[in-house]
Amino acid sequence: GASSGGKLQPLTDARSRLQHCGICAPLIRPDTTKMTWRPQYRTSKYRHVFGKPASKEHCYDGVPITHSVHDNQLCAVNPHFMAVISECAGGGAFLVLSLHHTGKVDPHHPKISGHKGNVLDIKWNPFDDFCIASCSEDTTIKVWQIPEHGILKNMTLPWKELQGHSRRVGLIEWHPTACDILFSSGYDYQVFIWKLDVPEEVIKNPIRSISVHTDVVLSISFNTDGSRLATSCKDKKIRVIDPRTGALLQTHRASKVLFLGNLKMLLSTGNSRWNHRQIVLWDQEDLSQPSYSEDLDGSSEKPYVHYLTEYRSHLPQKGMGVMPKRGLDVCSCEIFRFYKLVTVKSLIEPLSMIVPRRSESYQDDIYPMTAGNKAALTADEWIGGLDKGPVMMSLRPGSKLDSYVELGQRKSPIGSSETHSPHCLPVLLPLIQERSDDKERNEKKEKNFSLQLPSGEDHSSCVSNGDSPHCSPPKTENELRQMFYKQQDEIRRMRELLNQKDVRIKQLELEIKNVRNSQAGL
Repeated sequence: GASSGGKLQPLTDARSRLQHCGICAPLIRPDTTKMTWRPQYRTSKYRHVFGKPASKEHCYDGVPITHSVHDNQLCAVNPHFMAVISECAGGGAFLVLSLHHTGKVDPHHPKISGHKGNVLDIKWNPFDDFCIASCSEDTTIKVWQIPEHGILKNMTLPWKELQGHSRRVGLIEWHPTACDILFSSGYDYQVFIWKLDVPEEVIKNPIRSISVHTDVVLSISFNTDGSRLATSCKDKKIRVIDPRTGALLQTHRASKVLFLGNLKMLLSTGNSRWNHRQIVLWDQEDLSQPSYSEDLDGSSEKPYVHYLTEYRSHLPQKGMGVMPKRGLDVCSCEIFRFYKLVTVKSLIEPLSMIVPRRSESYQDDIYPMTAGNKAALTADEWIGGLDKGPVMMSLRPGSKLDSYVELGQRKSPIGSSETHSPHCLPVLLPLIQERSDDKERNEKKEKNFSLQLPSGEDHSSCVSNGDSPHCSPPKTENELRQMFYKQQDEIRRMRELLNQKDVRIKQLELEIKNVRNSQAGL
């Protein structure tokens, strides 16, 4: 929104407001020729999100942040640790700090210093919070195992060392759903794919190399199931590649590129022919023409991407780490957490993006299912041609590991050969065990009584838990979906009932207060 009198006002279109490093909400709609006066983004539940920097005692002070000019995030974060590339004489190094290690950082804090050249990129393993990969100007990639209690002394011996690039390695990226698959890109214009679950400590041969680039690769991004790889290159082209075969599927001009989850869309950044800063939205199947483009220094046409808010600081940041969704503080309605690297003050400042809510309870409408820390595939399964969506999890506090659900093709929970569409609803497994309403239970009881089962028949279809029996798990996707809808209706009815009770309680409290006031007046 635009600032007017100190208040946040909604925008009617996505104009040049994005230029202040604000937050964008991709909102994909069919092409229309008419612009409505009230665009859809006005109803967004994230519309009033605001940035909240951490207090000084919750920042990380005295961190020797690298002065390298390499274009990268320079910081990686997971729910346990924060890693940041540091300035180091005689080789490359990076720090691994516990998230709770706030305040002044010891200048002699142990480092990971196994590289002979400057470290250019670091990435945590998405399926192992104690495993991190690093790449360097010394042409190698190294994978490190971090002790659960953190680093107590300098580390120089990696768990795995990957050798194969002929020039420095600038980018690394883990596969989003397959375990122990790592991608690397170097200044030799090659993209290598490495398999780590091998006995050798030094791996010299990648399982595949992709040689379709004519210059240095600037960014790498995967789609949701890892079946497509998008890269941007110094030759100003983005390429969509089949990562297994290395086949080039699409190509077009841009600077950096990012897959937008499971929307089958890509978002790229770059400059227009008039040298205006520009963001462009693409269909991953057709890069011949953009679906939408917007000049951040000019005007917009169609409202595909909407401005939400901005956060301004008087200190510039050199890099930024992003906390995975599973590490957010859902009790404070935090939807993003960034870690700003402020080089001029040797400071790392956490910055939380918060949706204002009055209730302190879990807000399920702003926290959809998110990718968990379980791999959906082994390395061999992915190499063999199998694709699976990420294993999803709920962010509800106290949710157990059995609340994970795989998106994409998988076998049904009863062991049949039926597969689920990747577009099916991400229903939680606990929904399978939810009780149906009293009427259905009574009908099933009557039906069970009318059936004369043999004495040796297995009656495990209904499992008792105390006094109330649970229904057997649904056997088809339609039954699972119907149960999900029924539970949603029941939750809606319960919420309405609770709201009515709250109103009645307030009325009674006011009546009691009035009676007490009248008695006091007498």
